[in-house]
Amino acid sequence: MSDSLLVDVVVDAADPGRLAHWWAQALSWRIGHVDDDEVDVDPPEGEPGLGLVFVPVDDVKTGPNRIHLDLDTSSPAEQRRTVEHLLDLGARPADVGQGEVPWTVLADPEGNELCVLDPRPEYDGCGSVAAVVCQALDPLALANFWAPLSGWRHVRSSPEVQALRHGDTGPHLEFVRSPHPHVGKNRWHLDVRARRGGRGREHVIAEALRTGARHADVGQGDRVPWTVLADPEGNEFCVLGGEV
Repeated sequence: MSDSLLVDVVVDAADPGRLAHWWAQALSWRIGHVDDDEVDVDPPEGEPGLGLVFVPVDDVKTGPNRIHLDLDTSSPAEQRRTVEHLLDLGARPADVGQGEVPWTVLADPEGNELCVLDPRPEYDGCGSVAAVVCQALDPLALANFWAPLSGWRHVRSSPEVQALRHGDTGPHLEFVRSPHPHVGKNRWHLDVRARRGGRGREHVIAEALRTGARHADVGQGDRVPWTVLADPEGNEFCVLGGEV
């Protein structure tokens, strides 16, 4: 058993409340915790999935995100309905150089890219979100780094895509080959937390550093109860306080 577990996906937002409500409608999820520092969007009771945490930032989005969500559909008709629903909510078509593909690329009201997938059996049981997708120069190396940190196991492997999953339900965490390196701060990042009964938060941090992470400064200061690190390709993530 790993000493930590992936617990949520954090989204930088100019207007966290507005963007959180958009995603809640888009996924048919619910608004959870709300305060001045964050707005949470959680799967409904009985649906697997990682919660989304929207936090306020002053910087503006520049260029495609390195991390995005793929949404699951069960049929071509549902894929069309999902795309129409998102467009009605205020999404717009997006071009990230995908060319002619069987999925549809959109962007949310703040420009964050997402994909509405064509039906794929490997995503059965995932819930609304099929995968959290991270671009990677070396998908296998990055998946090997994240597997023990996330507490998720390898479920699919190819030269272009490496996928992890927590058990048999819920989304995949996918590392997809890209020639573009990490530049600047990611607007989407992952949070992990020490697992109850494991060797503790400090061990999680030390092990991440030993396997290729480094400390990162995103302006968090020294009074926050979490530690900001960057994975071997520079993607920021947080090791939260407490246990799960």
